[in-house]
Amino acid sequence: MVPPPSRHVRVDHVSAVYAATRAARETGRAAGLPDVLTERAAVVTSELAGNLDKHAVNGSVVVQRATTGLGVDVLAADDGPGMADVEHWLLDGNTTTATLGTGLGAVSRMATVFRIRSAPGRGTLAAARVLAPGTPVGQAAAMAHFCLPRSGESQCGDAIAVAPTTGGWTALVADGLGHGPDAAQAAGRAVEVFAQNPDRPPSHQLANMHRALRGTRGAAIALARVTPRRLEFCGVGNISGTTLHESGRSGLLLSIPGIVGFTLPVAQVRQTALAEGDLVVLHTDGIDPGWRTGPAWAGNALLLAAELAHHHRNPRDDAAVLALHPDRIT
Repeated sequence: MVPPPSRHVRVDHVSAVYAATRAARETGRAAGLPDVLTERAAVVTSELAGNLDKHAVNGSVVVQRATTGLGVDVLAADDGPGMADVEHWLLDGNTTTATLGTGLGAVSRMATVFRIRSAPGRGTLAAARVLAPGTPVGQAAAMAHFCLPRSGESQCGDAIAVAPTTGGWTALVADGLGHGPDAAQAAGRAVEVFAQNPDRPPSHQLANMHRALRGTRGAAIALARVTPRRLEFCGVGNISGTTLHESGRSGLLLSIPGIVGFTLPVAQVRQTALAEGDLVVLHTDGIDPGWRTGPAWAGNALLLAAELAHHHRNPRDDAAVLALHPDRIT
């Protein structure tokens, strides 16, 4: 799957709630989601953005097509005040304002997948995914992403693609040099080559992309092929990779210098053993690598995506993240 750019809405006024809700409707319609589910995604977005407007400091929402299946993702995050007992506020009738108190409870019922984490003083992360029937729920909860263009721009020079391949899945993250339409063209060309045959060995993929990207700005490229217990990684340029375990253990996946389309070094495919519950994270340089020193949301790809979009994205650059649990998507 190749999702289009995500849409980011900073919730600093009640009008932003309407903007986020409108983005959800437009995203659902563009994806071909049935009208009833498009409206459900709009309601979920309205509830999450409305909570940010009423209760939170520095809230933001990301709306996008789902990583897998036909659907809409909503990632919401804020800087506080946070909740000590999330389960309490998921019950209908519990509210801190003069409302019906059905916000979070409604979201948990209407979304196909809903995850939330909150703590006093640290704020709240929430992620909801509304999917058309037929998408395996376990698979849907095991993969998350966003592709956000530089602030003020509509085209994103970063792109991701994910496809089932022999024995597992293969993921691509591409970062066209610079930003804007020319960067988007380079990243898009890499995605096109990947989509032709995702089963190609990573070194062959890079060679084909290198030929296809000549005449473009070029791009940084990372490919990850995952099975439940093994990862093959091959990267050129400024794409960062990390494996996270629920215990807090982490490992870096290093790319080598180069620009696909200009200077392609000899591809180096590195193999890494994976344990149960591991999370594989790939991201472009629009994400501050300092996120690794903070709380690692290793247990949930969707919440990690919400965290990185809100707290670690550089708004002066395109930014893309792909996070997946290999043992939950096969």
